[in-house]
Amino acid sequence: MNTFTCHGESQDVQGCNLGKLAVIAPMLERIKLKEIINQHIPADEQAEFDHGSILSLMLAARLYSPVAMSNIPEWAEKSGADIYFGIPMEKMNDDRFGRSLDAFFDQRHSILGAVALHVAEEFSIPLSELHYDPTHVLFEGAYTGAVKRDGVVAENGIRSNDTLEPAHITKGRGTDDAPQGARMIHVGLLTVIDEKLGPLPLFGHTIDGNQNGRTGIHEQMALVNEFLTLSRTTMISDRGTFSVGHMLRMHDVGHRVICAAPWDDLKSLFSKHRETLQWNQASFLSIEQHRRRDESSGLPQEHYELAVVDHVFRDKTSGRSIDARVIFVFSTADRKAIRVQREKQIVKMKAELIQIAVSVSVGRRGTDRAAISKRIARVFGSKDAAKFFQWDLKPLTPEEKTTMLTLPETSETKPVRSGGKVTHRFEWSFDEALMNAVSHDDGYSTMVTTVPEAEKSVDEIFSRYRLQNYVEHANHQFKGPLAIRPLFLHSPKRVESLVFLMMMGLTTYFLLQRTFRQNTPEDAPQVEKKTTSEKILRTFETYTILVYDHSPFLREVCATRLTRRQLHILNRLNFPTPSQTLRQRLPPRPDG
Repeated sequence: MNTFTCHGESQDVQGCNLGKLAVIAPMLERIKLKEIINQHIPADEQAEFDHGSILSLMLAARLYSPVAMSNIPEWAEKSGADIYFGIPMEKMNDDRFGRSLDAFFDQRHSILGAVALHVAEEFSIPLSELHYDPTHVLFEGAYTGAVKRDGVVAENGIRSNDTLEPAHITKGRGTDDAPQGARMIHVGLLTVIDEKLGPLPLFGHTIDGNQNGRTGIHEQMALVNEFLTLSRTTMISDRGTFSVGHMLRMHDVGHRVICAAPWDDLKSLFSKHRETLQWNQASFLSIEQHRRRDESSGLPQEHYELAVVDHVFRDKTSGRSIDARVIFVFSTADRKAIRVQREKQIVKMKAELIQIAVSVSVGRRGTDRAAISKRIARVFGSKDAAKFFQWDLKPLTPEEKTTMLTLPETSETKPVRSGGKVTHRFEWSFDEALMNAVSHDDGYSTMVTTVPEAEKSVDEIFSRYRLQNYVEHANHQFKGPLAIRPLFLHSPKRVESLVFLMMMGLTTYFLLQRTFRQNTPEDAPQVEKKTTSEKILRTFETYTILVYDHSPFLREVCATRLTRRQLHILNRLNFPTPSQTLRQRLPPRPDG
């Protein structure tokens, strides 16, 4: 039987795109964000709304679709967030949001720690292994109120919450995605990683924009010991955080480390034992390498090899020592990549140097030492191959000036028009012996661990460290889809509060993925087991609720029908449907 579709009368109804709030709001409730915030921030008896409700609304707005604080009221009306959070749109304003951010700042570490501990208990998250990775957050504006702060670690304890100023928004080191001199702070994230469930950021900290990873992990662990009070954990981090002091501090409180170490720090140890090292192929393979083996694609099958040496590290400052295992790693893929990249650099740099020599030989303008030095700096930059080259600008002898020596034109030089009087010659050389000596170590790297061999083998240690790649995904979400950067707020304290709020936003975001995958049966299709938070949120993007304005004094809110996929996701997450949530939060219609 065919369905008859007809046109009806217009009705006074508004569609609100509840969308992602259908899963964001119940997850915020499960982590008890509102309750935990209100436990730590004293209630203002004159305030209409508590700080927990306001800050939960702000966090939901960032997770839904990042908007400026001034645009939250408009977003709330369009999405129905005003209904879901029980805060009328006309009550939302910058002053109210700002006051809540100010109050949050004074208890930010305590709240973040309490949320982390609750999540660990509620979701059965093991804290026996944590990955640390810092990332930078860029800022717009002058921020004249941002000043260098005293560190977390003090002689008589630690500074935190209201006793610790916000991280100094200042010029930091340039990177691939941050121009030199850009204003920034660094945010260190502590993440629990499960290969099947993905990353879960749980705790974090901010440091000044011009500080490094060693400072970051020192302060991070001081705050962890204060607010998480872990009995024993293994901290996994990259080489920017490595120091003997770090290992000693972790040892003193019963923790262990797995840390990549700078090659130059342990190169001499490698040379000493190189001929006697026993190498074994690692069981770890990248996803791409697994694919190549499964599909017999014919592409190169790369692998890692591992060797270990027991070593005693001594701290120069305190004189204390600590036993550790140094793991040397050889990567066939890294060796190839390094050599290809080096060859490209050398070819390009040689061509540039030849061109400079030609320019000088014909007396072009801008060939004095200062100008040539600037040009060389642009050619060499921070390239690793620069150390193989030497150059000099030498004045011509009277005899050379007479003969006006010039370089013969080659296929590598561009046509050069003769300039003024020639006064110097440009000489350069390439140290092939040094390049061969350096290339002897291509593909090698090193790690250090204080985890006893009886607990984890070298192969297990390396496999756990390689999970560090998952942290990069969390950092990407922090700076990308969640749009923490670039940003501008007038107060550095409010900036800091927003950053800490977003750390809890990251926890919320990745809990969606983790919970869904945990509740997915083992015999489910692989694509179902790999469901991400992004896919979950995208599934609800167009879900709407209907708001009927029956009169100035009566507004009726109705949920619409869920798609089969939306209902499946809510069931998998054990979340109520929007209809159930509305029925719980709103009274029934007076006449029925």
